[in-house]
Amino acid sequence: MSSNPTQADQISDKEKAINDWLPITSSRNAKWWYSAFHNVTAMVGAGVLSLPYAMASLGWGPGVTVMIVSWIVTLYTLWQMVEMHEIVPGKRFDRYHELGQHAFGDKLGLWIVVPQQLIVEVGVDIVYMVTGGKSLKKVHDLVCDETCKDIKLTYFIMIFASCHFVLAQLPNFNSISIVSLAAAVMSLSYSTIAWTASVKKGIQPDVDYSYKASTTAGKVFSFFSGLGDVAFAYAGHNVVLEIQATIPSTPDKPSKKPMWKGVVVAYLVVAICYFPVAFIGYRMFGNKVEDNILISLEKPTWLIVMANMFVVVHVIGSYQIYAMPVFDMMETVLVKKWHFPPGLTLRLVARSLYVAFTMFIAIVFPFFGGLLGFFGGFAFAPTTYYLPCVMWLAICKPKKFSLSWIINWICIFFGVLLMVISPIGGLRQIIIQAKTYEFFS
Repeated sequence: MSSNPTQADQISDKEKAINDWLPITSSRNAKWWYSAFHNVTAMVGAGVLSLPYAMASLGWGPGVTVMIVSWIVTLYTLWQMVEMHEIVPGKRFDRYHELGQHAFGDKLGLWIVVPQQLIVEVGVDIVYMVTGGKSLKKVHDLVCDETCKDIKLTYFIMIFASCHFVLAQLPNFNSISIVSLAAAVMSLSYSTIAWTASVKKGIQPDVDYSYKASTTAGKVFSFFSGLGDVAFAYAGHNVVLEIQATIPSTPDKPSKKPMWKGVVVAYLVVAICYFPVAFIGYRMFGNKVEDNILISLEKPTWLIVMANMFVVVHVIGSYQIYAMPVFDMMETVLVKKWHFPPGLTLRLVARSLYVAFTMFIAIVFPFFGGLLGFFGGFAFAPTTYYLPCVMWLAICKPKKFSLSWIINWICIFFGVLLMVISPIGGLRQIIIQAKTYEFFS
């Protein structure tokens, strides 16, 4: 009998040692401003550059409405997640799926949250591989004159991936804070370049704000895809609990206060980045805008080269922010379920395989615009727009027809609508682009 407590102590010591090693729970000394730039890096992704294109698919009225409503709804759902992080006294929900398990039960919670979270995080990393490669290729093409040999996009994606094999070995969120800060500064910089260069270029002589597609079906499908692009632009919720887990917490000073402070700063930066790029870019180029606004801006060359380099630095940071929870999941399964010894070898092999996998998929399917629309609706809408609301209703149980109850149901309706219709548009766009596409080009 007496051996039991010691056994339990040994188990809890072992559990504690594993938690101290896992990337999400190993370091809890982050400051509120870490939360600000991690959230900016997670949120202001390459998606911002496709917002004028999304506006062209949606048109002025619906476009402005969807952009502003999305900003408000996602800020509200983010607030709910920050509040729910420590909703049970003395316990912290350090990972999205742990909150899901508390709301829906151990098994169902895992099945509801983990697949969607993985689709988002792996999907974003694949899209960022493509974005990084395309931006590097754009820099090469602009700097090099006609004498240069044309290099395939595949090689640029490989060059971009090479730095991730190194950065992926950084142990936890706090260790990537410098990379994340650089990425946050870059996102603000290239967003500013995108809209100021658009203003400098002026409204194009043949600007046209009507829908690009001539058929009704084409208009409807591109409208759906535009919604997916906007959903993709607000995707920071998938890593918000994991970021909050790095902030220290005591009963007098819960982590939600510094975290919320960081979130508000991040959301102001998001507004400064998103709205000018989306509205000015569309105003200047109309429906002829490219799915990446920087491609529409050919001149001045040095400025566009600089903006593309900023994009590269930013997606390097963003890739790592979204990869960290995936690393945490992989390492948890390998160590806790399959009993691999935690250590450098495990990390080196598992994380390198992940980087190689995302690189391979990016090389095979580099359809930037369509991928955004497809992933945006398919997984971002649930995890960003309505899953936090469903969890809030399940955990906090607000009174029927109270303000909180009504707001949550409106958000759920909006999110479900996004989830159903935007992948259709994105998938159609991928099919159209795939017709003219050669693999490994």
